[in-house]
Amino acid sequence: MGMNDLETKLTGSIEKLSESVVIVRSTRVAGGFPFGAVPVRGSGSGFIIDPKGYVVTNYHVIDGAKDVEVVLKDGRTYGGKVIGGDRQTDVVLVKIDGNGLPAAKLGDSEKLKVGQFALAIGNALDMPGGPTASLGVISAIARPLPWADFIFEGLIQTDAAINPGNSGGPLADSDGNVIGMNTAIVPFAQGVGFAIPVNTIKWVIEQITEKGRVVRPMLGISAVAINKMIASQFNLKATSGVLVGEVSQNSPASKAGLHNGDIVEEIGGYQVKNIKDLLVALSKLPINKAISIKFIRTGKRYTATVKLEEGPIAN
Repeated sequence: MGMNDLETKLTGSIEKLSESVVIVRSTRVAGGFPFGAVPVRGSGSGFIIDPKGYVVTNYHVIDGAKDVEVVLKDGRTYGGKVIGGDRQTDVVLVKIDGNGLPAAKLGDSEKLKVGQFALAIGNALDMPGGPTASLGVISAIARPLPWADFIFEGLIQTDAAINPGNSGGPLADSDGNVIGMNTAIVPFAQGVGFAIPVNTIKWVIEQITEKGRVVRPMLGISAVAINKMIASQFNLKATSGVLVGEVSQNSPASKAGLHNGDIVEEIGGYQVKNIKDLLVALSKLPINKAISIKFIRTGKRYTATVKLEEGPIAN
């Protein structure tokens, strides 16, 4: 593909996806003595995922908001109703009273590769004139961060410029398919931005629409992934799996007989090679139903039965 062809492809993708990008404005009440309650307005981005008026954005964009307003690219303005959200993944679903709206096409974040083009689109700095687009590459995938413990795939790191107001806007591939949602930057760095993988967004939306909230099965352990350093430090023969560091009292793991030092290899038929595997497996397994868990203890393999419980709801 020549440069002109590539340019035509990118501009076409940006033009099409921009129709689905919205401004999300929120109003919250702040203040107190001696000045009284003061309305504080914030602004971010979002994108339409369903022609019937369903919009996704970051949880932090509308957190604590009394009123939510959604502005389409053509200027139409709607009041937004929060259907549900998840603070831990920073995803929220908003409904506006529209129909036949231009919905973005969602891609598959499991297929991403480092180095492929990434388009960040959003309402940077809330400037007039429509969404802003920036081009970069995917710098890293499955990037773990301290505040992203329950983002099963980790975050997508990109060097596409992300600015205040971009939060909640889409990160897309060169075809205009949404691969993530822009959520954070490192302010003291250059070209280091992060997006929530679209597959995580799909999972959160599915939980909200089916159950009204995000339900996370809980095993009740703290653990670390086994690597060469961990294996050497604890004199382990295993080269993969997760090493149990602590078992919570009266948790499903405790009732199943797991101990500190056990190595979990499989749960509910899902292989567990690292922490991500365990989190993904837990997201797919049922609650209060007997499933098998396979683990190693002092060099010997064991199989036990565990019943997962619903984890605490994050405030």
